Amino acid sequence: MNTLIQEMFNEISEEYDGQRRKLIPCFEDFYKTLIAIINVDNNKPKILDIGAGTGLCSYFLLKKYPAAKLTLIDLSEKMLAIARKRFANNVTVEYITEDYTRYKCSEQYDIIISALSIHHVPDEEKEHLYAEIYELLKPGGVFVNADQVLGQTKFLENLYQTDWQGKIAASGLSKAELDAAYERIKLDKMSTLSDQLAWLQDAGFSDVDCVYKSFNFVVLFGRKL
Repeated sequence: MNTLIQEMFNEISEEYDGQRRKLIPCFEDFYKTLIAIINVDNNKPKILDIGAGTGLCSYFLLKKYPAAKLTLIDLSEKMLAIARKRFANNVTVEYITEDYTRYKCSEQYDIIISALSIHHVPDEEKEHLYAEIYELLKPGGVFVNADQVLGQTKFLENLYQTDWQGKIAASGLSKAELDAAYERIKLDKMSTLSDQLAWLQDAGFSDVDCVYKSFNFVVLFGRKL
């Protein structure tokens, strides 16, 4: 990932969470599905949040596993600054300000999550990243990626984008906020759903599935046996 992405998310860090429900038309189902599909035997799991941003996804998951040990990694130090405020009362949370496509973790985790981040990574790096994530999981561990995918055809992609633009235009966001959102999507490097399911399987994941889909918003699941 590049410095342009880092700069853009540093700039919007303060407004990021407040805009989520408006920019993600399926916000409730999207995040609820992500949390619902995660079930591990350990009630004190080690969790790695990739592209954690403000820690929103981890915040929801911590309600399910309040004794979890969280590690948040993100390129944007200002986004992680919001996360530090969010988890100010949790001294066990670890923060790593790095590019997760290049950072080498030395630990293994029970749960690895990512939300709305991996679509910034080019295809060949996604494939490599999924293999790295597989290696970072403990046996029995799960990986869930709540993200955006490219339409399988140009027709479908146009359908997805037209629907999304219509919904966010009616969401109450200001023109400046809408313009900023359209600028950010220019940095997207979305891949098709079929490609990503194949890459997860090639990495070694079992029970790979798309457990939720609303236009181009998806929740992908895989586990390590």
